[in-house]
Amino acid sequence: MKRFGGLISLIAVMILAVALKGNAQLAPISERYVKYELYIPMRDGVRLFSNVYIPIDRTKTYPIMLNRSPYSASPYGPTAIRGSLGPSNHFSDDGYIFVYQDVRGKYLSEGNFLDVRPQLPEAFRNKGIDESTDTYDTIDFLVKTLPANNGRVGIWGISYPGFYAAVGSIHSHPALKAASPQAPVTNWFMGDDFHHNGALFLMDSVSFISSFGPARPVPTTNPKGQIPLPPTEGAQFYKEVTPLSKVNTDYFKGKIAFWNDMVAHTTYDSYWQARNTTDKFYGVKTAVLTVGGWYDAEDLHGALHTYSGIEKMNPGATNMIVMGPWSHGGWSRGPGDRFGDIALGAKTGEEYREKVEYAFFAHYLKDKPGYKPAEATMFATGANKWMEFSSWPPKARMAKSLFIQPNKALSFNMPGSDGGTSKYVSDPANPVPYYTKIDKRYSQPYMNADQRFVEGRPDVLAFKSEPLKEDTTLAGPIIADLFVSITGTDADFIVKLIDVYPDDSKETFAGDDTKSLAGYEAMVRAEVMRGKFRKSFQKPEAFKPGQVSEVKFEVPDVLHTFKKGHRIMIQVQSTWFPLVDLNPQTFGDIFKAKSSDFIKATHTIYHSTLYPSHIEVGVLPGK
Repeated sequence: MKRFGGLISLIAVMILAVALKGNAQLAPISERYVKYELYIPMRDGVRLFSNVYIPIDRTKTYPIMLNRSPYSASPYGPTAIRGSLGPSNHFSDDGYIFVYQDVRGKYLSEGNFLDVRPQLPEAFRNKGIDESTDTYDTIDFLVKTLPANNGRVGIWGISYPGFYAAVGSIHSHPALKAASPQAPVTNWFMGDDFHHNGALFLMDSVSFISSFGPARPVPTTNPKGQIPLPPTEGAQFYKEVTPLSKVNTDYFKGKIAFWNDMVAHTTYDSYWQARNTTDKFYGVKTAVLTVGGWYDAEDLHGALHTYSGIEKMNPGATNMIVMGPWSHGGWSRGPGDRFGDIALGAKTGEEYREKVEYAFFAHYLKDKPGYKPAEATMFATGANKWMEFSSWPPKARMAKSLFIQPNKALSFNMPGSDGGTSKYVSDPANPVPYYTKIDKRYSQPYMNADQRFVEGRPDVLAFKSEPLKEDTTLAGPIIADLFVSITGTDADFIVKLIDVYPDDSKETFAGDDTKSLAGYEAMVRAEVMRGKFRKSFQKPEAFKPGQVSEVKFEVPDVLHTFKKGHRIMIQVQSTWFPLVDLNPQTFGDIFKAKSSDFIKATHTIYHSTLYPSHIEVGVLPGK
C-alpha cells in the first residue's frame, strides 16, 4: 500500500487515473473518478487512513464530501473502487470529491478506538484530542492538499458515522459549510441503541457488540476476533443468556471491553454522561441538516436530540431537521413507499434523496439556487403527507392528555374519583414477545406492526378510545405518566401508542390488496422505562410493595394522524422480550442477578382523579 504523508503528487494521481480507466470492471465510477489512499496526520501525530476519490476532469473545482466511519473506508488497495460514491448517485453524477476515513483506532487508522469517544470539555479543547478535533484536522489537511477542491467541505454519515458527522460540527472548521448527521448516536443510556431510559436493549446489545466489540490490536483491513452468534433459535438464545451474567460467562468470556463497561456502569454516571453529545454542541458554525426515521428502532432518539441540542446551544444557527417514515438508514435506499404492512402513498426515500439531501449540499457547497427549506420537514404518518414547520416541536400544538379510564377506555377527559384500578401479573418466565418473529437481531417492521398478537394476553392492558369524530394529529414529544403499585421491588413499564383501524376499513396491506387492514392495530410509538430510575437515573430506588408510585418518562416524538373513525389505543405491559432484557422484579444490579431473583409480581395501574395515569401529547389544531 502506498502511504502519502505530505502533499499529493498530481503526477501519481494522473498515472493511476489512466490505469483505472483501463479496468472495465470498475465502470462507471472509474471512468469519472480517480482513487488514491493516504494517511492524514492529526495534531497528536496519529495518522488516519483515508480513501479519496477525485473527478478526473480537472477543468473545474469541486467541494469535498467527507464520511468518517468505524465500519471501514473500504475497499482497500489502489485499484479497488467503490461501486457508488456519496450519499446517493446524485452526488457522483454532479461531481464532488469524496473522502472516506477510518476513524482513530479502526481498520487502517492508527491510534486507539473509544466507543462514542467523549468530547473534550470546552476548557480543555486545546489540550487533547476528540472526534471534533480529528474532524477539524482532517478538513484542514484536505482543503490545503487535495487538488481541484473549491475550499468547501460537507460531512455526512448514518448511525455511528452520524455521530461523527454531528460532533464534527462542534467548533466547525471554517471550510465546513454543510453537515448532515443522520440517525446519529447521542446517548447510549437514555434512548439510543443499547439502553432506553436505563433499560438494556438486549438484542441490539448482544448482536451488535459480538461483531463490533472485539479489539483490533493493530491496523488491519480484516479485523479478527468477532464472536459468532450460536445457531440457537433467536428467542431460545436470549433465554439462555438470562440472567445477564451468562452473557460473559457463557458467550463473551470477558473479551468485549464495551460490554464490561456496561456491566461496570449500570446507572447514568459520569461514564455515560461524558458520552452524551446533546449538551456539547459548542460553536456550531456550519449549516446542519439532521435526518431521522419515525420507524428507526436504533436512533430515533438521536436524530431528535441532536437537532434540539444544536438548537439550544447555538441560537441563530442554520439548523434543520427531516423526519420521514423510515427504518434505520431507510432514507438512503429503496423507494420508501411502504413500511411493514402499511403503504405510504409516495416514494418518500427517492423524494428525500433528490429534493432534500442533495439540494441541501448542492446549495451550501455549490451555490445552487432555489433551496428554500423549512426548519422542520416532517412526514405525517397516518395522513401520509409531508408537513413543514418553522420549529420543532410545532409552536401551534395544543397540550392535551389522554387519560386511561375504567373498563379499558381511553379519552381526553379526566377520569372520575372512583376510577379504580387495572391489574396484571408480570412473569419473567413467560414474557410478552416484542414481535411475531424473533431472530438474533431485531426485525425492523415491529416499529409499526399489528399489536393484536398480544392484546389478548392477561399481562397486557389495552385502553381504547371511542371512534374519532374527526382527524386528530399528534405532534411533538410524548410523556407517559403512570401511577402504579407493585408487589415486587422493581419493574419495567412499556407504554405503546397504537392506531386502531375501523372494523370496516377498506384499506389493504402494502403490496397485497387481498388482505384487509380492518381492525389492524398499528403501533405508532412505544417506549420502556426501568422503574428503579423513576426518580433519578443516577440513584436507583426500590419500590415499596403496595405503595403508589409515579412513573413518568419520555417517549420519542411523533407526527401521526389518527383518521376519522379510527381509535387511539394505549397498551401497558412490563416485559418486551427479547428486545429488552428481563427485569427480575427484585431490586438490584440486573447484571449480577441470579435465577432465584426473578419473580412473578402483580402490577396495578391506577386511573382515578387522584391518580390519573395518562400520556401527555400535543395536538395540531384543525389537522
